Amino acid sequence: MGKKTQHQILNILINLISQRLITALALFIGTGLLIFFVNLQSSDGFTIIPKYVYSDSVISLSTSSTPKPHPLPPTLAQWQDSSKSGDYFSQVTTTQVGYLVWSQFPIRVYVETPKAVNEKQAQVWVNGVLQGVQEWSNYLPITVVEQPEIADITIAQKQPPLQISPDNNIPRARSAQTTYELHTSNKVLFHSFTILLSPSQTGKYLVAAARHEFGHALGIWGHSPLQTDALYFSQIRNPSPISARDVNTLKHVYEQPTSLGWPLLDNSKIN
Repeated sequence: MGKKTQHQILNILINLISQRLITALALFIGTGLLIFFVNLQSSDGFTIIPKYVYSDSVISLSTSSTPKPHPLPPTLAQWQDSSKSGDYFSQVTTTQVGYLVWSQFPIRVYVETPKAVNEKQAQVWVNGVLQGVQEWSNYLPITVVEQPEIADITIAQKQPPLQISPDNNIPRARSAQTTYELHTSNKVLFHSFTILLSPSQTGKYLVAAARHEFGHALGIWGHSPLQTDALYFSQIRNPSPISARDVNTLKHVYEQPTSLGWPLLDNSKIN
C-alpha cells in the first residue's frame, strides 16, 4: 500500500472519529446535564462531590425559588445539647441551591445487596451499612425501602473512582464517595444521593464509613476537624459514634435557607 493511500485512509478515520465525537457532544449537551466540578477531599479518601443537575427539561438555576428555611423536623427541634459541645457548622459548605436540607420525611434509603460475594457475606455487609445508617434515625426520620427507584439515598458496595491529586497528578484510592443530584417533580426542586463504599471496608470501619457518608447525605456537606466526631475528615483506628457536635451541626444546617423542597419560579409570570 502506497504512502498516499495510507494518508487517505488515515484522514478518513480521523474525520469519522471527529464526527462521532461531535455527535456525542451534541447528544450530551442536548440532555441538559449541568456538571459541577466541586470536590471536598479528605485525607483518608472520604469524598463528597456534587455530581450533576438533571430533569425532564433543563433546570435553570435562575428559576430556583429564593432560598428559605423549612420548619425544623420535630426530632431536631427537640434536640438539646446539655454539654454545650458546640458545632462545626463553619466547615459546612453551601451549594448552588443553598443547604442540602431534606423537607419530606421519612427519608427513603435503599441499600443495594452486593453481587460479587456470597449470600452470607452480602448480608453481613448490608447489616453493617444499616447499622451506620440507623444510628441517625434518632435525629431524622429514616425508612429503608426495597425499591431503588423510590429511594432518596442509595448506598452501594462499589470502589469509588480514583481521585487525582491536584498537587502531583497521582491517582489516589478513596474509601467512599457521596454524590448528589437535583431534579424536579411537579415543579418542585428536590435532590437525591448516591453513596459508594469501597469493598475493602469491613467490620467497624464499614459501619463508620456508612455513618460518615450518611451524615453528608443528611446535609452535613463538610467535615469536622475533631476526631471525636463521626464527620471527622479522616478515617481513624477507633471511629467515633455520632457526637453531640455532629447533631448540633445537623440542627444548625436544618435552620438554614435552601431552594430544595420549594416550587421553582415561573419565569412567565416575572416582569
